[in-house]
This record gives sequence, C-alpha cells and structure tokens, in this order.
Amino acid sequence: MANEGAANTEHINGDSGKAVSLASFKAQLVLPESKANEAVKFYKAAFGAEELVRVNHSKRKAEQDVPLIIFAELKISNNSFLVSDQTDDFVNALDGGGCGIVFRLETEDVAGLVAKAVEAGAVADGEITEMDDAYGGGLLGKLKDPFGILWFVASATKKSCEAES
Repeated sequence: MANEGAANTEHINGDSGKAVSLASFKAQLVLPESKANEAVKFYKAAFGAEELVRVNHSKRKAEQDVPLIIFAELKISNNSFLVSDQTDDFVNALDGGGCGIVFRLETEDVAGLVAKAVEAGAVADGEITEMDDAYGGGLLGKLKDPFGILWFVASATKKSCEAES
C-alpha cells in the first residue's frame, strides 16, 4: 500500500538522470462499475478504514442510485489507497488481462516522471492530458510497466494535498 512516510523524497533510477520528487504513492483498486461504494463500506466495517476524500463522477446515468466514484481515498493504519469504479479511463487498461489495480504516483513534474519511466522500459499509454475538475484537475500521464501493470502519473491534486495536511 501507500507509504506516506516516504513522501516528498527524491528518487533516481540508477546513477544517471534528473531526480523527480514524488508527493505520494497510492495503490488504486479498480472495481466493476458501481461496486466501489460497497467496497468502501466493506473496508470501513472490516478493517476500520477512514475515508479521507471522495470524488464522484459528475455525469451519472439516470438508472444509477449512486454516482460512480472516480476515487475514494481510504486510510488503514498509516497507509492510504484509492478505490474506484471502472470507467472509460480504465476499460482499455483492464481488458485483456489487466489485474484490476492501478498504481498512482503524484508529482509536480508529470512529464519528467513519464519520460523517466519510458526511458526505463515503460510504455506510455497516450499523451499526457489535462484532467477536468471532476477528477481533481492537473495533468495525467498513463503508463504500462514491462509487467503489464498500469501506472497513473498525476499532478498532486489540491484535494489530495488538503487531505494529507
């Protein structure tokens, strides 16, 4: 899970390259559509999870009782992780053998970290895009590591920063 104690440290891949400062590392569980709310309730009841932040999808379908969850940040002990409903952002990544987990790195240098990961062997999944406010705003880069795991490299969002302070 996320190790918040290691946040804001600089990491260098090998001996060369520019250091990129990370704000946080979070596992993101991606669940079938409309299951994230149930999962949040379960983690609270089973493990005493504390819900720190919830961002709901601004566009929900009329037949949905509850809006889709873009992410809910939960904290168990000293570690936090994200729980999300599967949306179009995850469909391509999870089809064909995806594992249902996304690792999310937050940094002020999204392009630098994406470039560093590609240089190390990751494959960029599209261009770096601007997230709308419903997703917390900022930049988002998507990568697949050599082992098929999806990584989101995102700007440290205001909502995440406020929750951590």
